This record gives sequence, C-alpha cells and structure tokens, in this order.
Amino acid sequence: MVFLKDVAKLAEVSMMTVSRAINKPDKLKKETLARVQDAIRKTGYTPDLSARMIRSSRSGQGPRTIGVLALDTATSPFCVDIILSVEETARSYGWNSYIVNMLAGDNPESIADLLLSHRPDGIIFTTMGLRQVEISGRMLKVPLVLANCESVNTSTASYIPDDENGQYDAVSALLKAGRRRPLCLYLPAEHPATARRIRGLTRAFRDYGEDTENLLHHYLSDEHYADIPDVVRRYIRHGKPEFDSVICGNDRIAFIVYQILLACGLNIPADVAVIGYDNMVGIGGLFIPPLSTVQLPHYEIGRQSALHIINGETHRDTVCISSPWLSRASV
Repeated sequence: MVFLKDVAKLAEVSMMTVSRAINKPDKLKKETLARVQDAIRKTGYTPDLSARMIRSSRSGQGPRTIGVLALDTATSPFCVDIILSVEETARSYGWNSYIVNMLAGDNPESIADLLLSHRPDGIIFTTMGLRQVEISGRMLKVPLVLANCESVNTSTASYIPDDENGQYDAVSALLKAGRRRPLCLYLPAEHPATARRIRGLTRAFRDYGEDTENLLHHYLSDEHYADIPDVVRRYIRHGKPEFDSVICGNDRIAFIVYQILLACGLNIPADVAVIGYDNMVGIGGLFIPPLSTVQLPHYEIGRQSALHIINGETHRDTVCISSPWLSRASV
C-alpha cells in the first residue's frame, strides 16, 4: 500500500504539502502542484476518502457526501436509473455518493448503523417499485429523503411517480382513439400505485363524458401474473373480444397480453389496443407493434432526491414527478 509519506518523499515536499495538493490545490504554486500530482501518478497513491469525510465533518466545512440506502434498487434493471441519477447529480455539484444495499433478511437497524458509519451528510432511501417503508429512527440523525417510496411511520420528504396523471394521460389517449370498452388489468389492490392509477382512469372517463361502472376490472392476485391468460380468454368468445383495448398495470403484463391476443388471431391495434406502464428498460420499442406506455420517471426521481440533500431542503412533502405518456403503435 502506498502512503502519503511515500508521495511526499518522491515529490521532495512535506506531507502537509501533499495533503494541500489533494484538498486545496489552489493554495499551491503551479510548479509544486505539478510535482506532487506527478508523484501521485507514479506511486499510484489513492486518497483516503473516509478519513477526509471525517475531517471535513469535524472542521465544519459543510456537507459533501450522500449515502444511498438501496432496497432492491441497485440490483434491479427497472430502477437502476435512480442510483445512476443520484451519483451523476452528486458529482456535478462536487459531492460524493455511496450505496449500501439492504438485502433479504438484513436487520434495518444494523443497516442504518452501517450507513451512518460512513458519515453521510444526507441519506436517500430508495426502493424498487413504489413502496411504503418503515424508517429507522437512527436515519433521522441526518437529512433524509425517500426516493420511489413513502414512509408509514414518520413525516419525511418523498419523491414518487405521478401515477394518477400518468394513467390519466394514457387513458385519455385511448378514449381519444375511440376506445370505450377497456379490459383493466390492475396491479394488486394493496399496491400503493393502484388506487392512484384508478383515480386517473376514472377522471379521464369522466372528462370524456363516459361511465366507468360497466368497465371490465381485474386486480392481479400477485406479481407472478399466472392468472392473466385465463382472465383475458374469459372475455374472448368465438374469437371475438368483449373489449376494444387492454389497460395493463405494467409492461410485463402487456407482454403476456400481446401473446394471448396474437394467439387468438387478434390484431393489435386494429382489433384491440394495448397500453402498458413503466417503459420497461427500453423494451417497449421491441414489442411488435411497439407498445404505447407510461414512462416511470426514475432518473428524475433520483435527481430531485439528490438536489433535496444538496440544496438543504427542509420540507417534508410528497412530491409527484411527472410520468410522461409515450405514444407508440399499439393504440
């Protein structure tokens, strides 16, 4: 391992000068700084960031690090944009960030202690899929913001998708296309997004002067989607669907719906229009025909959450981030 003294010896300067070259390069003469930087390159020296964070905290130089507690987020292709956005935003403002993954079976209190041991100046708690979570009191020792989740036990700022208006825009596009008899395949009833999306659907029908009482509704029993084929086929009689469109709770549901409709000899969208939700990692454009869907704003959620910490925001509101409608060929 290379130490600070090794760099100082090669550059023929004091250890204090090396430290200043790393932390306050503008305080050194250009020639001295260049000599120290050359010594760092030659020795392969890596500054001890954790020690620097502790010194910064003690000297009152201000917050510079965001700790991210990731519950399934960093390991899921659906939500990796949140983590990416936090890091990119932090770097652009001269901050650092690090991630602690909460794994199955982890004790939340122990994970909170692990997160705090790195001396963060703020914490972002993020989850895969909109969830309701319980916050450890330990994490309230520093500024805290929730990304893609909401707290069930404390008042904390949250940045989440605008599911109501996202669904409103999607259903409005269906209605504008003349589709009045959708089959609605909702996420499980207990999912935090479900009630919001139903409000968006209901508002769209109301604004178009349509009644929702006779719509075909089905709540998924779980997220394995095993019941979807039977539900869809139940409303297809002699090759004729009782619906003119399918509103899917996410793009994975839409993927299954596509297979069933095409296997029944139905054309998308001539016979049945289909809309999804999520814009699953760019897969929507690979459907045949390309799937119309709603974009979950994961990148913007990460950005706004990071800025909440960086800008020292103190509000405890739930902020809904716009979820854009992506019109493709399935409507």
